[in-house]
Amino acid sequence: MKSGILTIMKKELARFFGDKRTVAGVLLPGVLIYVLYSFMGTAMGSVFGVAEDASIQAVRLPQSIAAAADSAGMALTEGSEADLPAAKALVTEQELDLLVVFPEAFDQAVADYNVASGEPAPLVEVYYNSVSTTSQSAYMTFTGLLDSYESLLANKFDVNAGEGGYDLATAEDSTGAFFAMMMPMLLMIFLYSGCSAVAPESIAGEKERGTIATMLVTPIRRSDIAVGKILALAVITVLSGASSALGTILALPKLMGGAAGEMDAAIYGIREYLLLAAVILSTVLLLVTLVALLSAFARTVKEAQSYAVPLMILVMVLGITGMFGGGASQNLAMYAIPLYNSVQCIVGIFSFSVLGSGVAVTAAVNGAATLLGVFILTRMFNSEKIIFGR
Repeated sequence: MKSGILTIMKKELARFFGDKRTVAGVLLPGVLIYVLYSFMGTAMGSVFGVAEDASIQAVRLPQSIAAAADSAGMALTEGSEADLPAAKALVTEQELDLLVVFPEAFDQAVADYNVASGEPAPLVEVYYNSVSTTSQSAYMTFTGLLDSYESLLANKFDVNAGEGGYDLATAEDSTGAFFAMMMPMLLMIFLYSGCSAVAPESIAGEKERGTIATMLVTPIRRSDIAVGKILALAVITVLSGASSALGTILALPKLMGGAAGEMDAAIYGIREYLLLAAVILSTVLLLVTLVALLSAFARTVKEAQSYAVPLMILVMVLGITGMFGGGASQNLAMYAIPLYNSVQCIVGIFSFSVLGSGVAVTAAVNGAATLLGVFILTRMFNSEKIIFGR
């Protein structure tokens, strides 16, 4: 690598790593994402798991429902009809979570009821307090139990009632589908966030402080300055994106609870990670170049950030397409579209359906677009009107 490019890279990296607050601002989001997602998963798990600890009182409790509640892990205490007003008051005061009142001889009344008669069906009254999370969760669980019991009474046939597993998808397929849906959008956002956090300061910030003029009068070629800045910014952006992505991958199973509890990113091998690294590197270089070009037009960091808003929206939209595209495209032409090709590659890598030729085309297209951007940025550095606003 040319000495001029190395000089610029060392300068940019030294400026970044020399400021502890900047380093923390770029790398800390990954830790915060892990903590936040883990906390949200734990909180949601506690919300949906409180029904087993709820205090439930039942009046005229039939044995059939008592057995069903016991199998569901819900402890019921029997109350008397005379205590109904007091029990309702306890629910209002959130001292009792659920009050269930069954009609007289519930099981016999249900057995004798004829739907075609037009008569009112036996009525079960369930009193709860929607302000209380425990009460509301217990209400949803208990009414679901009653619905299941009602469906059993008129059971004419069963669907998947055996002991075997009917979902024939492998754990690898399930994990791949889950990560392929979530990670393209998240990775694109993380990578763009890293770019937008450092690139405007590197170019527009130097213009705003007036230090870029000193750099441009040195013997270093303008093209070396452009390449050195882009490479250094790419290194920083990769660190930022890797931090956020790692925090997300580790925390997603906790966030999703039982739906993702058995999922493990360890199913991906060295091939998938190498392909992902190639895609991320080409994507980062292109994103950094695009943000650098916008920053070169701006006179201040704030102005550069405003110029980058449309690019941010584009990146988010492209990332979202990975969630609804039905898997990675098998049309090689789709991999000739910059940035969109990155999304398709990420979907394919995480779903184990990646096209090796698609990754090659993506790297080539994004690399060519990056070189074109470097050429344009060099020309911009040569323009006093753009750099100095003259």
